[in-house]
Amino acid sequence: MKTTFHKAESRGFANHGWLQANHSFSFANYYNPENMNFGALRVLNDDVIAPKMGFGTHPHNNMEIITIPLKGVLKHRDNMHDEWQPVLPGEVQVMSAGTGVQHSEINGSIVEHLSLFQIWIMPNKQNVAPRYGQKTFDVNDRINKLQTLVTSIDDDHEGSLKIHQDAKISRIDLENGQNFQYNLMSIKHGVYLMNIHGRISIDNKTLNTRDAIGIWDASSFEISSEEDSSVLFIEVPMNF
Repeated sequence: MKTTFHKAESRGFANHGWLQANHSFSFANYYNPENMNFGALRVLNDDVIAPKMGFGTHPHNNMEIITIPLKGVLKHRDNMHDEWQPVLPGEVQVMSAGTGVQHSEINGSIVEHLSLFQIWIMPNKQNVAPRYGQKTFDVNDRINKLQTLVTSIDDDHEGSLKIHQDAKISRIDLENGQNFQYNLMSIKHGVYLMNIHGRISIDNKTLNTRDAIGIWDASSFEISSEEDSSVLFIEVPMNF
């Protein structure tokens, strides 16, 4: 098993006033040639957006974009939909940019900050028709068990959102003292694991809130929770 360990404070950080952004990989003004991606995972941004603020209309193409609100309300609008669409904690949003999408994202609250993860995964198909998906996931379905959020559009897994890549995004909420074994889809895949909050241990390493570890060349690995914790898994092909 091979690993790469990223402490929360080692991430790129940008303070734009209205936006506090932490970048797990090189993004915008944060550039680290040794930290460009993890396999097909290109971006994992941990953003806090001030009330009423956000990103104006901007383009994307040939990228799978997944957004996971953690606190507050995200409002999204794109050229596939005329109306603003709220995306709330407990929901996940996916957008296949494909041949091109224009979209806007704002904090839908006038008083509360918005906290979210945005994930970009490089697709295995180019120039597909743009598509959008959004789904609510019950928090009770991930207590001490894996809850699958996103899988490949070619996968027959029911209940998950779909993207154009042989990837899987999932979450688990582990109670203190619980152990969990994660099984990878194949030896050609790797998992980038973000500890959303709490404290866990993997391979004799302790991960505190927002610490992350990339794991590859493995078929499985064990997680032990040292306090109540919430964990995000992003499993992707490594041949990128």
